[in-house]
Amino acid sequence: MVLANHQSWMDIVVLQKVFHRRLPFLKFFLKRELIYVPFLGLAWWALDFPFMKRSSAAAAAKRPNVQARDMAETLKACEKFKQVPIAVMNFAEGTRATVAKIFEKGSPFTHLLRPKAAGAAMVSAAMRDRLDTIVDVTVVYPEGPVTFWRFLCGKVREIWVHVETLSIRSDLVGDYFHDGEFRKRFQDWLNELWKAKDRRIEAMKREWRELSCGREHLADEPTGEHWQKSSA
Repeated sequence: MVLANHQSWMDIVVLQKVFHRRLPFLKFFLKRELIYVPFLGLAWWALDFPFMKRSSAAAAAKRPNVQARDMAETLKACEKFKQVPIAVMNFAEGTRATVAKIFEKGSPFTHLLRPKAAGAAMVSAAMRDRLDTIVDVTVVYPEGPVTFWRFLCGKVREIWVHVETLSIRSDLVGDYFHDGEFRKRFQDWLNELWKAKDRRIEAMKREWRELSCGREHLADEPTGEHWQKSSA
């Protein structure tokens, strides 16, 4: 199972590139609305990516059957995943984290939205016999927010990716919806993971700024060839 932060549609391209021939083929849980995205929606459908209808917490509270339906769809997708080697991709934030969304939703993190634990918990439970590793991925666009169009235009010069593997502990597998103790334990674990990810993003951006300053300083200095000519 791959857990990553989410900032742009570019994230999917980046992850497919980074893990090509390193992990089994990545399968994403996608919002049902994305099937209408030109070209990509048809490609995801042909590749049998699961399209999920996301229900809000308010809707689930008013209509308990909504939660049951979402669970059934997730479990059905996981049954398919059991048939072939697969890497299940989960963007735990549920949507792209922008500065505006982080502020509006009152996120406790500087660079991330609060993670949603239900999806990852259901996948780990449904595929407990097949999953053995969590791949924790942090994607950073150090030059600022990017769009797929900017990338196609060659305006995204650097993308930084940090990858760390974690074992799936036995205490991270359980009944998320009916076991309150397990639910809190899983949420606490994921929040701690996100705290570390938030600090890592800040450190990666700081390192990029320092390297950029260093490169600019070297660019301003005369080259050895120029120095020799000046000396002569």
